[in-house]
Amino acid sequence: MHQLSNRVVNMEESQTIGMARKTRELAAKGVNVIGLTLGEPDFNVPDFIKKAAIEAVEKDFSHYTPIGGYLELKEAICAKFKRDNGLDYSPNQVIASTGAKQSIANAVLALVNPDDEVVIPAPYWVSYSAIVELAEGKSVFIPTTAEVGYKFTADQLESVITDRTKVLLFSYPCNPSGAVYTDDELEAIAAVIRRHPQVYVISDEIYELIRFDGKHKSFASFPDMLERTITINGMSKGFAMTGWRLGYLGAPLEVAQACDKLQGQFTSAPNSIVQRAAIAALNSDPSSVRYMVEAFEVRRKLMFDRLTKIPGFKLSLPGGAFYMFPDISFWLNRTLGGRKITTSNDLCMYLLEVAHVGLVSGDAFGIPDSIRISYAASESDLDEAMNRIEKALMPWL
Repeated sequence: MHQLSNRVVNMEESQTIGMARKTRELAAKGVNVIGLTLGEPDFNVPDFIKKAAIEAVEKDFSHYTPIGGYLELKEAICAKFKRDNGLDYSPNQVIASTGAKQSIANAVLALVNPDDEVVIPAPYWVSYSAIVELAEGKSVFIPTTAEVGYKFTADQLESVITDRTKVLLFSYPCNPSGAVYTDDELEAIAAVIRRHPQVYVISDEIYELIRFDGKHKSFASFPDMLERTITINGMSKGFAMTGWRLGYLGAPLEVAQACDKLQGQFTSAPNSIVQRAAIAALNSDPSSVRYMVEAFEVRRKLMFDRLTKIPGFKLSLPGGAFYMFPDISFWLNRTLGGRKITTSNDLCMYLLEVAHVGLVSGDAFGIPDSIRISYAASESDLDEAMNRIEKALMPWL
């Protein structure tokens, strides 16, 4: 009898994808479901990017490209890093991949040996710990709470670093909390990294463009951090190019070369047409997609105002991304409509089946007593979703 490998048997399905599937299954039965599960902008790709892709097809950019991407794409990424982040990368320090998720996986697999420790502040994006597990590393989690805006501190980081620590992996603006860090907070974290020369930082900055207050500052821009940091970014969030699948990283040369080597054995280069479209996107003024951020900011206010009026929902105002991440522990260990609600997953299933609103349990992100709500949806859908959630919860106070 054939048996699957232990690594795939032991791996959990992404809960965001799992809840999105359940939402679609319910909708396929004719139920009017509002899905707020996936981290996907509800905008279409800007026309100037589509035009670049069409031109690439017409000009026959249809052949294999270098593993890490066209030189012109790498130059555009370097120019973006310099223009927006003050980072000096050369093209051979840049690797384009099939999504930022692959960029993160490349970096982890390039750095982490069996039993090496990877520090991951919680809440964290669902795939971080799974990728570390695939690399046979050990995830070391730093818990945070809504009261502190779901941000970890330099002191917390210092307390968990050991001789086995190889990587600090975190995102900002954060998925799922939307947390952003001040320059002082990031400098304090950098000071800890300076004291531990064996530790690299994988800084996931995919939500860089979706920030509501202040200017994004890349972790690699802090003194001595350029050679210690792998900067992750991509096209999916800021340019609404989720299905186009193009991410990239900038890294110390040795790490970038290792990622290129790994990618050459897995997927080779990302899609050639998408690469050409990404050049147009990266060379554009970031203000060209500001209209999306402005829409998200309006929705953020709508959702924050509505959620803070629900008894027992504790949350802080997110500084970026497009998620709310309320602590819902008040609603646990209760009976709602004859259903025993013990976990946040129980609450999500209740709201899916009774309110017909799809959400994601905080278990997926390392904070079990919370839920993630994506507000990458129309204002009318968000309003209706909140009406349904209130109707499903309020009678059981």
